[in-house]
Amino acid sequence: MVRVSAGRAAAPGRIRIIGGSLRNSRLEVPDLPGLRPTAERVRETLFNWLAPVIAGARCLDLCAGTGALGIEALSRGAASVQFVERDVRAAQVLRGNLVRLKATAGKVAVLAAEEFLAGPPQPHDLVFLDPPFALELWAPLARQLERGWLAAQAMIYVESPRQGVPELPRNWMLQREGRAGEVRFALYRRQ
Repeated sequence: MVRVSAGRAAAPGRIRIIGGSLRNSRLEVPDLPGLRPTAERVRETLFNWLAPVIAGARCLDLCAGTGALGIEALSRGAASVQFVERDVRAAQVLRGNLVRLKATAGKVAVLAAEEFLAGPPQPHDLVFLDPPFALELWAPLARQLERGWLAAQAMIYVESPRQGVPELPRNWMLQREGRAGEVRFALYRRQ
């Protein structure tokens, strides 16, 4: 585990876990086109919102990329995180980060999110839905999640472009939202 002072900027190709047992650990970030790790400021806000519900949560990190959201959840007490990443190289780096951090409650599936969600559903308490913006997968993935992947009162984090709100199921009630740069981030609760 690499430790640095909180005020120091991340090295190129690395991002920092900001809270919990893995606080200040660095994650390797592969140089891949379109990879857009969730900003530290956004993660901090999100996990402040999630503080009352994260301990013991079963999480699903769809379109995981660096896995920063899921690893942050593990660091803060989530019981497990299923990471789903279609890019083989990103998935390899994510697995390497999990091994290095001894985050054994994290598992990585190398599949497109749509393919993963076509499999047998397992309900999750918290889902991170942050697909590549250009693919516009929010609505189709949300429909698939509603087929048994969400616990009754699941929380769903959605990251999307600043302009416009993705079409989501009517039973997903907006709890909190914010904007940072060109990104809108929002937390929903399934009713």
